[in-house]
Amino acid sequence: MPRKFLRKFLPSHAAISTNRHVARLGSRLKHHNLWHLHRRSVAGGVAVGMFAGLIPGSNPVQFTAAALLAIALRLNLPIAVIVTLYSNPFTIVPLYYLAFRLGQQALGDTSGSLPSFTPNLDDQGLSAWISAALDWLTSVGKPLLVGLPLLAVILSAISYVLVRGGWRCYVVWAWRKRRRDRSRKAAIRS
Repeated sequence: MPRKFLRKFLPSHAAISTNRHVARLGSRLKHHNLWHLHRRSVAGGVAVGMFAGLIPGSNPVQFTAAALLAIALRLNLPIAVIVTLYSNPFTIVPLYYLAFRLGQQALGDTSGSLPSFTPNLDDQGLSAWISAALDWLTSVGKPLLVGLPLLAVILSAISYVLVRGGWRCYVVWAWRKRRRDRSRKAAIRS
């Protein structure tokens, strides 16, 4: 995998161990799986990041959740935090719509579409608009409440399998390439 490329940007284990800020947080951040790039820790970090990326809230909330999960499960911490960025202002609406539809399917809701939000509040103030928005959110709430964790688990599982499989395919390809190169060199020598 692109370990050499990623190693340029990730701190070394020795640098983490001697960092004074990390030392204050204790030995939990010194575990080697949090910083090393191998198939299990990277795939797990991607899965954790995919899960935490759908937690409602801003990026600091998602970063914190991904970091805490990565530390608890001893998975690659930087990868987990970086992957949460897949949910951003451009992708959040399609992701939440997909979660809403998935929640509808899980609940057996046959209404088919997202309830429209078109209140007639021309003569009303802000409080009427807020109450109309809250009523709309409660109509969307249950399918979204079920769909978000369901989508997060599905995306995590798919990403874990894809990263593990992609890593394995790359390793097999590299082994075969090395074997071909060795046989070519041996053929040239003889």
